[in-house]
Amino acid sequence: MNEPLWRYFKTERFLELLQSSHLYFASARQFADPFEGAVAVLPAGFPIDPRYAEIVHDERAFEELRRLTKVSCWHRANYESDAMWQLYAGEWKGVAIRTTPSRISAAAKPFRLKPEYGHEELWAGNVNYVDLLKERLRINMLERFWYKHMAFSWENEFRLAISARMAEEFGVVVPEQGVNVEFDIPQLIERIYLGPSLSELDIAAIRSAAKSHDLEDRIRITSMLGTPRYT
Repeated sequence: MNEPLWRYFKTERFLELLQSSHLYFASARQFADPFEGAVAVLPAGFPIDPRYAEIVHDERAFEELRRLTKVSCWHRANYESDAMWQLYAGEWKGVAIRTTPSRISAAAKPFRLKPEYGHEELWAGNVNYVDLLKERLRINMLERFWYKHMAFSWENEFRLAISARMAEEFGVVVPEQGVNVEFDIPQLIERIYLGPSLSELDIAAIRSAAKSHDLEDRIRITSMLGTPRYT
């Protein structure tokens, strides 16, 4: 529960988080991973195999669950990641925040699609990476969101998810895309790391926004700005 978790933001997205106190959970349909939720991966041109014939039976129901499941992805690591800075923080021009599962649990506010409707349960856990070319998963549909093809193991992902399946069954309209979930920001954020390529203007904006939440003392300069020594 105290393992370091990281989330990398472009500057404007981080400022939106501080201003709104809401974290965006994307629809599971929005991910670029073509194997999201797969229970097996067949090589291209693989002939029809009766061992996999039963997969199709649940696919329509799972596709609906993908639409109704909203996800927030975090990176598990003891240190900053250069790859994550480049991919998710505008090529080092953004911000990284560090937290832990226990902080997330304490910071998450009850999420309701409608004020008069009961709150949706927040699910969380480490993603398991499996060689889906060699192994077929036999797990329930919700568990499939915490298993990924081994090709994505570099992500080292911790995942939060909200399933709005029950809400829709009670007639609540579920957004096709993502939803915004409220968090107690000072409880959520343990450290704020400034990207190595941030402009002075962006740094000033980030410091000002952090001050509004009494987070100034949690700001750190990225280790990516260290001075190399050659001896």
